Amino acid sequence: MCPPPAIAIENLTKRYGDAVAVTDLDLTVDSGEVFGFLGPNGAGKTSTIRILTTLTEPTSGSARVAGHSVTDRASVVEHIGVLPEEPPLYEELTGREQLEYIAGLRGYEDWDRVESLLERFDLADDADRRVGTYSKGMKQKVGLVQALLHEPEVLFLDEPTSGLDPRAARTVRDTISEVAAADTTVFLSTHILPVVEELADTVGVLYDGDLVAEGTPADLTADVEAGSTLEDVFLDVTSERGQPAER
Repeated sequence: MCPPPAIAIENLTKRYGDAVAVTDLDLTVDSGEVFGFLGPNGAGKTSTIRILTTLTEPTSGSARVAGHSVTDRASVVEHIGVLPEEPPLYEELTGREQLEYIAGLRGYEDWDRVESLLERFDLADDADRRVGTYSKGMKQKVGLVQALLHEPEVLFLDEPTSGLDPRAARTVRDTISEVAAADTTVFLSTHILPVVEELADTVGVLYDGDLVAEGTPADLTADVEAGSTLEDVFLDVTSERGQPAER
């Protein structure tokens, strides 16, 4: 018997007044899959992620994450890790205090794992400095550690390599591969298309609130022309419809 999908979206719509951010979206992401969620600025990606992570409610339609309706916030939050584009950090805390605080909120007490992740992301020597003194890349790494530390079933990553040097970005890509191999589902949103091409099992392109392409990277590139990249696919499926407004 196949396990239920990690993410199941049906007829999902999100409106802000007269503006429609997401239109009748249907999408299924299987357990253990890395799903690359692409789209230009204003396509509706952030609205979709905010719904899936219970930060906002859909106008209509439904979505389930880890088997729970997104309207049941407490149940969904227990099973997910989230790295938004701007990590939610307290700048007056040290890096270690930040992670201990988040761990405490989740009732998580595996301090060896916290220390292991600090080492992995080259943060151990700076863990007792205030977050406010960190560079953008260091803040990004702390945000990723706090998303990973409780070993979530579904991991939402929005621009996870933003601000990172090449070595740290490689560590992030390796970590995504490892957690996916351990059956964590990764919902990856980024404008860095080679990262998606390297890591994603399936890719979906959102444009002006609509899902305009979906498939494996190999299938999508084969549909364009020989030698095409995911960037070519992205430009092809979005250029047909004009540039959407920012939202």
